[in-house]
Amino acid sequence: MFTGKTLLITGGTGSFGNAVLNRFINTDIKEIRIFSRDEKKQDDMRRELNNDKVKFHIGDVRDYNSLFKTLKGVDYVFHAAALKQVPSCEFYPMEAIKTNILGTDNLLNAAIENKVKKVVVLSTDKAVYPINAMGMSKAMLEKVMVAASRNVNDDETILCGTRYGNVMASRGSVIPLFIQQIVEGTPITVTDPNMTRFMMTLENAIDLVLYAFLNARQGDIFVQKAPAATILELASALKDIFNAKNEIKIIGTRHGEKLYEALLTREEMAIAEDLGDYYRIPADNRELNYEKYISCGKSISSDFKDYNSHSTRRLTYEELKKLLLSLDYVQKELKRFKG
Repeated sequence: MFTGKTLLITGGTGSFGNAVLNRFINTDIKEIRIFSRDEKKQDDMRRELNNDKVKFHIGDVRDYNSLFKTLKGVDYVFHAAALKQVPSCEFYPMEAIKTNILGTDNLLNAAIENKVKKVVVLSTDKAVYPINAMGMSKAMLEKVMVAASRNVNDDETILCGTRYGNVMASRGSVIPLFIQQIVEGTPITVTDPNMTRFMMTLENAIDLVLYAFLNARQGDIFVQKAPAATILELASALKDIFNAKNEIKIIGTRHGEKLYEALLTREEMAIAEDLGDYYRIPADNRELNYEKYISCGKSISSDFKDYNSHSTRRLTYEELKKLLLSLDYVQKELKRFKG
C-alpha cells in the first residue's frame, strides 16, 4: 500500500521516526517527509541518509499553517510529535497541552483539509488512568482523534490511533540512563524496585502502527499485547550483561510516576476486540442523546479487569536478558564498553 505513496512523520527525527525510516527507506515508497522543529537533528539525519526519497520540513505542530503546507500531496501520516517526558510535563503542563492536544488537533484538521487518506496518531499507556500531565494530555489526544473521526467520511480520511508502553532504549527512556550509569561507574538509580513496565522494542512499535494502518476502521485505537518486567529486574539484567559491579540505589518515584502502567481500562476491555497479538478499541459512536445513555447502556464493565503491566505476562530473568541483548543499542554500547 505504500508503493508510490508519500508518508509524513511528525516528530520524525526521534527514535520512532528513525526506526520507520530504516523500515521504509529501501522500499518502493515514493517519498518520506520528516516534519520537526529541530534543525540540528534534521541536518544530522540528512547527512547520514543522503537519500533523495527523504524530504525535511522545519515546523511545529503548534503552527497550523506549517502543517497545512507540509501536508500537500501527502497520502499517509504517522503522528509521533509530542512532549513525552513525564517530569517536564509536570512542571510545564501548558506546554504539553499546546503540543500534545492542540498540536494534534492542528494535524488532524490540516490532514482532513488536504484529503490525506490515513492518519495514525501515537499514544501511550500513560493515557490510561492518567495521573500525570503527560498522560492526561495524551488521553486528550486520543479523545481529539476519536471526536474528529466522527465527522469524516471513510472514503476521504481514516483517523486511528495506537497506544503502547515504554519503548525499550528509546530516547529519554531508562535503559540508556542505566547503561550510562554503568559506564560511568556511578550507582544505578532505581525509583521503586516493584515498579513494572511493559517491555516493547521499537520494532514492536512500528509493527503496531503498521497493523493499525492496515486494519483500522474510523476512530479505532490499537494496542499490542506485551510482557512486562520490574525496574529492579531491568537494572539487574543490565548489570549482568555488562558484568558490572555498580550499586543499585533506590531513590523513590519521580514527579508523576505510577507503580504500573495500563494499556486498556476495565471499561475498554468490555468493548475491545481480541485480535490475537493486538486489541482493537472501537470508537464509541453513540449519538449525543442523554436519554439513551440513561435508558440503555452498552456493556457491563464490572465483569472485566484492566490490562496492565502488573497483570500481563512477566518476563523471566533470562527472557529479559535475551530481549535486552537483541537491542541494537545495547549491543553497540556493550561493544563500546568492552573496548
